[in-house]
Amino acid sequence: MSSFAKMQQSNLNTALFGLSLDRNSGLPLHAQLTHVLREMLRADPAAAGERLPPSRALAEELSVSRMTVTTAYDQLIAEGYLSTRPGGGTYVAEDLPHLAPPTPRKASRAAQGAPPPAWLPFQPGQPDQALFPRRLWARHLERAWRTPDPTLLDRPDPFGWPPLRLAIRDHLAAWRGLDCAPEQVVITGGAWDGFDLIARSAIAPGGLIATEDPGWATMGHVLASSGLNEHPVRIDAEGLDPVHLPTGTRAVIITPSRHFPTGAAMPLTRRLTLLDWARAHDALIVEDDYDSEFRYRGQPLPALAGLDGLQRVIYMGSFSKLLSPALRIGYIVLPERLVGPMRAAIDATGPRVSMVPQPALASFMASGEFATHLRRMRRHYAKRQRHLLNALTGLEEYLRLQPDPSGMHLCAGLGPALVPAGDRAISERAKAAGLTLRALSSHARLPDPPQGVLLGYAGFDEPTLSAAAEKLRALLTSLP
Repeated sequence: MSSFAKMQQSNLNTALFGLSLDRNSGLPLHAQLTHVLREMLRADPAAAGERLPPSRALAEELSVSRMTVTTAYDQLIAEGYLSTRPGGGTYVAEDLPHLAPPTPRKASRAAQGAPPPAWLPFQPGQPDQALFPRRLWARHLERAWRTPDPTLLDRPDPFGWPPLRLAIRDHLAAWRGLDCAPEQVVITGGAWDGFDLIARSAIAPGGLIATEDPGWATMGHVLASSGLNEHPVRIDAEGLDPVHLPTGTRAVIITPSRHFPTGAAMPLTRRLTLLDWARAHDALIVEDDYDSEFRYRGQPLPALAGLDGLQRVIYMGSFSKLLSPALRIGYIVLPERLVGPMRAAIDATGPRVSMVPQPALASFMASGEFATHLRRMRRHYAKRQRHLLNALTGLEEYLRLQPDPSGMHLCAGLGPALVPAGDRAISERAKAAGLTLRALSSHARLPDPPQGVLLGYAGFDEPTLSAAAEKLRALLTSLP
């Protein structure tokens, strides 16, 4: 039987084990059970043919004698609602019209839960799931839950599984030069969840939040849903300049190690200027460090939060790009003064992240296999970037391409041949050709946005990139 078919089965047994009988009623218990079970069968046509629980098991669950259950079963057998079969067992009758299984109806594509289409070449931000260490991950998951730590089954820590927070602390110290305590680490359900928690714990409702323009296209929706007001600030070659921040700004959200989507890194002088602004205005900086581990030349840049000593900076990270978006696990690292308010904010709603993957991820990181996986991904992604650049040589008139020392996509400015068309028109033509060529301007909210296209390469092997590059070359060279 398929999993979908099992989902369609009756919930009769669940309902039976959940019912209660009134011992203060003048009606005998067996008569109450007979009545309740009869009404259940009448209301649930999908129960036809379903096996009922053994009389002994149901009697124990309801805290009644086995005779009470067998008397009710016998009465309903006599009425034709139930039947017995050779080999034992009591079943719901199948030959009553109102209990016959319903005629299956052909479900629509949406109702069937049809999977979304596969990612098209050049989709940015998409990790290669073929590189995911499935066997290693399954081993850690099985070990974690075969004989689980008793505290896993107890009331969970609102900040997340402590060994995972410790592993993240160690990872950040080694890879990002960030010194923090595990008590400052909070496990989240990803970027949206992280921003929402920060909004509820560290920024007063209605606060003015500055964001990068261009930037994450859905940031405005995230902040609005949290009761905050967004103020986009157009970046320059060095990132967001605090000179352009309006009076009353309570926080700034930035991607300093690798700006999204342009890929630019914020230089040290600008970082220090931004920290000076935060201290002078008693404001916060939220450092979104979404894919900084993928650096192909030298070591990853030190985190801004490390320069600040976690005084004014909240650090955010995620495992969506490092492992898989399906995990839905991210984290934030807080200044010590915000730990209490954050705990109060989470206590108000309860933890939002499943505990199931957390112990497996903790042991995966502590074993050193996570670091090995990251180094392997860096090698693959660096090779794919070089491959894509080689495949697109000779298109200087159309795209301004150059190597990027980090990241998972290239941001290419438009050459003179494409400027008249604009990046959104090119993006639409690429979509018709089976390519995902994101327009840089689609990530901007302010007038006169920069023009360019994003070329994701991390999630696609070399043959796929070669074929996509040839398709893109034919598309660009055929434009009027």
